[in-house]
Amino acid sequence: MTADSNRHRQELADAIAATGALTDPALREAVERVPRELFLGDAVYRPNGTAWEPVRREDVGEGEWLRLACADRTWVTQVDGIDARNATEPVSGNPTSSSTLPSLVVRMLQLSGIRDGNTVLEIGTGTGYSTAILAHRLGEENVTSIEYDPGIARRAAAHLDAAGCAPTLVVGDGLQGHKERAEYDAVVATCAVRHIPAPWLWQVRAGGTITTTLSGWMLASGLLRLTVDDDGSASGRFTGDTVSYMLARPHERPPRPVFFRHQGHVRPSLVDPGLLEDWTGRFVAQLGAPSAELLTTSDGVALVDIATGSQAWTEAVGERWVVHQHGPLRLWDQVEDAVVSWQAAGAPAQSAFGMTVEADVTQTVWLGSPDGPSWQLPV
Repeated sequence: MTADSNRHRQELADAIAATGALTDPALREAVERVPRELFLGDAVYRPNGTAWEPVRREDVGEGEWLRLACADRTWVTQVDGIDARNATEPVSGNPTSSSTLPSLVVRMLQLSGIRDGNTVLEIGTGTGYSTAILAHRLGEENVTSIEYDPGIARRAAAHLDAAGCAPTLVVGDGLQGHKERAEYDAVVATCAVRHIPAPWLWQVRAGGTITTTLSGWMLASGLLRLTVDDDGSASGRFTGDTVSYMLARPHERPPRPVFFRHQGHVRPSLVDPGLLEDWTGRFVAQLGAPSAELLTTSDGVALVDIATGSQAWTEAVGERWVVHQHGPLRLWDQVEDAVVSWQAAGAPAQSAFGMTVEADVTQTVWLGSPDGPSWQLPV
């Protein structure tokens, strides 16, 4: 590690601390000590219009590479399975792996409530950077990290070895956890899920925590910490942070039916589709219609149900909105019911929502309190 690397990491820690997101001295030391540049390999992607442009270490030079590596930003490392190091030109598609911005890594770990001596299961090793932060904070013997993609897992293992760090690394489906080293004090997921996988509940001790991002096929996200109870249930609240992660690959959207503007059943819309641009508004819409994908059209929005092909689309007619619905599901009715309940409660921020997971894995998101308006998640 060079003096420049040390200086950039110190500046990174200072910048995160200045936002109030880094209050644990041991985590601050981890940020100052773990060289992020080791975990980015030799290339990353940056957005370039509608595509992802590879940025190579050899092209930008060592000084600029250190500056990029120590910036508090997410660097995409893989797009639709194509690693940045293998890309010879800009690539179109969706990110499938990244190095999360360090301030969010720190936010997740502090939210989980980890402390000295705790054991943690990390879901999604990725580049290995967050794994190294965890290992530095808790000791490598207390960290287990699981990665779905074998190629990404191999590179993460090499990065961690180069950093002199040897936590337990597992290649497999993180949604199944890793029962061989359970029980854990905490599960921390660096991917989003549509619902809480049952093995996470079973592998966390009573009083332990699950920290994850709950998302869905409308790509609306909510950061959440659950505490596991003695009876195997869990409950907690959303933080309200406007953060998102890629969906875990087994929870990704399947190919959707082709969208056509079927005339369908037409009626006035009770809500402005612009509400779905709001962070919490879209989250509420997703709760109402969890099997639908959201599209933006030239004059409104459209919903397409993955399983049935049902659709709904809005259009402006004069100064009002109308909605067209076609198929066995009335998707806009479901969205409206959820949004109207939210508005009736004063349209509060996402931090007003909470979640309960019963021991039988029934999962409910509620507004205000468990007795308030609620929506059951598909499991």
